[in-house]
Amino acid sequence: MPAERLQKIIAAAGIASRRKAEEMIASGRVAVNGQVVTELGTKADPEQDHIRVDGKLLQGPERFTYVALNKPKGYVTTVSDEKKRPTVMDLLQNVKGQKVKGRVYPVGRLDWASEGLLLMTNDGALANALMKASSNVAKTYVVKVAGQPDEAKLDKLRRGVSIAEKGGRRVRTAPAKIRLIREGDNPWLEVTIIEGRNRQVRKMFEEVGHHVEKIRRVQYGPLALDVPPGDWRNLTLLEVAKLKSAASGPKLTLPPPTPTPLRTLKSPRSSKSLRSPRPSHLSRAPKSRAPKHPRN
Repeated sequence: MPAERLQKIIAAAGIASRRKAEEMIASGRVAVNGQVVTELGTKADPEQDHIRVDGKLLQGPERFTYVALNKPKGYVTTVSDEKKRPTVMDLLQNVKGQKVKGRVYPVGRLDWASEGLLLMTNDGALANALMKASSNVAKTYVVKVAGQPDEAKLDKLRRGVSIAEKGGRRVRTAPAKIRLIREGDNPWLEVTIIEGRNRQVRKMFEEVGHHVEKIRRVQYGPLALDVPPGDWRNLTLLEVAKLKSAASGPKLTLPPPTPTPLRTLKSPRSSKSLRSPRPSHLSRAPKSRAPKHPRN
């Protein structure tokens, strides 16, 4: 087996993340064949060399684990929290007492108040591929907003809006798909984006004057949310293969919205919804009549 960097070997064994492994090496906690190593560029062969961390011999690469978690509101998406708030790691034991095998990490982030599908794995290559800005893996959310955004505002969001990132820098969002799924004074909408910027959907609606009251991620690439809140399940081999294909496949972008409006919201003075006009290609053609012939 070809030699690899020590921090990569340590991370693959499930001891720590690569960054943490680098700290371990620099602090003299790693030894190769009995010699303490502190240089980060050092390489070793995990099949031939004896690698010890804090005196314990590495047992070889950890098997990859892939988990789909339904994150409830009130948990932070991190491995540990300095404020001692509940984290998604606390959820990796379901009601049957079954624990996730291996050390896994969240792929991306759902903020404290957000809910829904969260992928967790120890496959660093796949996690990095999914989180790359160029991956364009679609993520779908159902969103409840305060007030009724009109069609002009929804079209603006579909085309992309400028939002502020950390530090004040403003970026323009990629085109999005948005459709109404439940009418009301505070309607529910389905939003699909191909980016994963921090609090992106919330910021998008704030830009058009509507606060997001609730948000739940229901789809991540080919994966759909199918477990109860707070529960998790292991992915199948087919689902993992589809995820890898989505992360490395053709980089497709969402098409710009068509000018045809979605279903109009209810009028405040009437309980009846206004319907879009019948498309021309579905309109009934006039009945043809046989010509009249004069009687003899």
